[in-house]
Amino acid sequence: MCGIAGFAGFRDDMLLERMCRAISHRGPDDDGFHIEEDVSLGMRRLSIIDLTTGKQPIENEDGSVVVVYNGEIYNYKELRQGLMTRGHTLRTATDTECIVHLYEELGDDCVVPLNGMFAFALWDRRRRRLLVARDRLGVKPLSYLALPGGLIFASEIKAILTHGGYRPALDPAALHDYLTYMYVPGPGSIFRGIRKL
Repeated sequence: MCGIAGFAGFRDDMLLERMCRAISHRGPDDDGFHIEEDVSLGMRRLSIIDLTTGKQPIENEDGSVVVVYNGEIYNYKELRQGLMTRGHTLRTATDTECIVHLYEELGDDCVVPLNGMFAFALWDRRRRRLLVARDRLGVKPLSYLALPGGLIFASEIKAILTHGGYRPALDPAALHDYLTYMYVPGPGSIFRGIRKL
């Protein structure tokens, strides 16, 4: 299943650990972290593809692009072959590594050739920019909370709730939607301020 969590705009190493611990059931096999002054990325992994070298976060050749990822890209073998043909060096056999190299070539459009179910957070170290993306149908969950000067995201809302500065409050409109439809339509969530990507 796997899960990702993280934030940008501030640094709090203990928060990242709490967030990943909150979603540990999504990935009991491994965890991984990338921490800088203004971005923290974490993940919990259920090892399925490339059990040996597939540890995340995964970087491009020079370390300028870093990604944490949850999901499965069905056409990753074709994408890998095309990337290698175009001169990229891939160090793993994972579908995850395709994302960083596609981002090098296509920027935000790196999601266009991806056929699959996925959610990822990609940090562009040169541009100091975080890209958070989800598959077109929203199969893989990803929620976020915008704070003054920052953004927190995770595969499950309970990881976001570990942030001590956020006071959970029920969104009355979301409650109405839930009682009417038996779910909360996106991009809302049952918690005020927390959105679904």
